[in-house]
Amino acid sequence: MIRIATRRSPLAKWQANHVAGLLRAREPGLDVQLHELVTKGDKILDVALARVGGKGLFVKEIEDALLAREAQIAVHSMKDLPAVLADGLALGAVPEREDPRDALCSPRWKTWSALPKGAKVGTSSLRRAAQLKVLRPDLEIEMVRGNVETRLRKASEGLDAVVLAYAGLRRLGLAEHATYVFPPEEMLPAVAQGALALEARADDPETMRRLAPLDHAETRVRVEAERGLLRRLEGGCQVPIAAHATVAGDRVTLRALVASLDGKNVVRGERSGPNADARAMGTALAEDLLSRGAREILAACEDATVGVPH
Repeated sequence: MIRIATRRSPLAKWQANHVAGLLRAREPGLDVQLHELVTKGDKILDVALARVGGKGLFVKEIEDALLAREAQIAVHSMKDLPAVLADGLALGAVPEREDPRDALCSPRWKTWSALPKGAKVGTSSLRRAAQLKVLRPDLEIEMVRGNVETRLRKASEGLDAVVLAYAGLRRLGLAEHATYVFPPEEMLPAVAQGALALEARADDPETMRRLAPLDHAETRVRVEAERGLLRRLEGGCQVPIAAHATVAGDRVTLRALVASLDGKNVVRGERSGPNADARAMGTALAEDLLSRGAREILAACEDATVGVPH
């Protein structure tokens, strides 16, 4: 029997069941069960994540279950996974990525440009909030936590719109709620948004062998570039960092930004390199951003106590 550790949210369970299906497709009759857990991030719903620890809030309990041998595999949204993995754990596979873009969901307005002046837009992300402020400085950004269905409901209960990951909407069969999907030119996605991380114990070669065929080469390259940037910037949920990598043949191109919380100060950059050097290229782009003002933005974001949502 294979046990997959996962959060209990509908999206997390969809992702875990998707991985279970991939495993069964390769090994018909394989007994795969979910080991459902509640993480700290799931329990704290009335406080912005940036104020209670940022990255890692949705993974620690799941990783603890792996290390305690209560499960063989953990399935995470890759964007929730810290840039440095916990000791004793390894990334067994990165399956093919879903659409990484962000989506505007509004019962009344079709695009961000159609929103009325001063419209209230809900988000759970500092990154989205900052880029919305770049597009529309007049918008009122409100912190919205909870699962996908909860946040969609809030779009018609006092808010004019919410912005969510398009991947989550697609996976849950809720894509029709997306009235506008932001191209990366308007809103760069979160690092590794839309990608899954299949984690296992480093000392469990049988599980690592089982996971290896689920790895998607292009997705792995894109994620390596984006996470290389994140690791150098040491960014978590407290900081508006965005990155989007694309692959053409044997080369990967990474676009990224670091923004102030109010969106008034944004440092952008782009770099390309061989697929084999994806992580190093991401690190190099991070160094470039730091040299052009991102270091000061990051320091200010870490020190800020303003009530911008995460």
